[in-house]
Amino acid sequence: MKEKITSRVLESCLENLRQYALDGKVADYIPALSKQNPEDLAVSIYYLDGDCIHAGKVEKCFTLQSISKVIALALALIDNGEEFVFGKVGMEPSGDPFHSIYRLEQNEPSRPLNPMINAGALAVSNMIKGSTPDERVGRLLSFIHEMTGDQSIEVNQEVALSEFKSAFLNRSLLYYLKQDGVIIGSVEETLDVYTKQCSIDVNVQQLSKIGALFANEGKNLQSGRQIIPKHFARICKTFMVTCGMYDASGSFAIKVGIPAKSGVSGGVVASLNSFGGIAVYGPSLDEKGNSVVGLKLLEVLSNRYDLSIF
Repeated sequence: MKEKITSRVLESCLENLRQYALDGKVADYIPALSKQNPEDLAVSIYYLDGDCIHAGKVEKCFTLQSISKVIALALALIDNGEEFVFGKVGMEPSGDPFHSIYRLEQNEPSRPLNPMINAGALAVSNMIKGSTPDERVGRLLSFIHEMTGDQSIEVNQEVALSEFKSAFLNRSLLYYLKQDGVIIGSVEETLDVYTKQCSIDVNVQQLSKIGALFANEGKNLQSGRQIIPKHFARICKTFMVTCGMYDASGSFAIKVGIPAKSGVSGGVVASLNSFGGIAVYGPSLDEKGNSVVGLKLLEVLSNRYDLSIF
């Protein structure tokens, strides 16, 4: 196991990087997210032996946003199997922005390149089993409760409604996908599932525990129960490496080298085998949509403690 990082080191790193909190911009295309304070910063590390350390505003909740794509992918794989999922969604990285419609226009049929861009994530949400949107979201929440052992995690209804009302581009993506049979059923119902999935509230401690479960090959750290089959956990971590940081995934792999997934609320989760899960929250985003402080903090920790998988 790699050397453990102490709480004092985390506190020092977070304080040293606080100067970058205003360098980017809080997401405002989803109105509810524009209310976030860019100076609310937090970090947590959940080790595989159950130890958890943290610094900053650890109790501050934020929505998963695109981090939920990794969790939804794991559930869709459990529900449908690998062949079905990747019959509809590809496995290749994209150099385009996460919300781009370009590839769907260019490709026939309109098959998303991977599950981490919005088009692919919408297709994955459509695969989660359930007879109603609420049942599908409920199953995803129950899945997260199993992963964390925390029943308090729930959907932020204010953010979900704000996101649903402003999701014009995602609606367009869904109609492209429906035209080519990538999704079935109602566009509005799938969008309802997706926006609520993205609006699940967590804090960094809860998120670092999710990262640790992936690092633990899909097993719950306390019970040892296999929540995600080992092979599916590996698939999810591979996508985190190749596609997890939007179209900055290549540079992130070189500079940091840890499987990670970001979200436009400012959250980042990282998962490192034989180490654990790391979660960072910093709402100010760079031009790619990644947390400015989150990326810098992970780079500092990776370089100082030799955490890169490469």
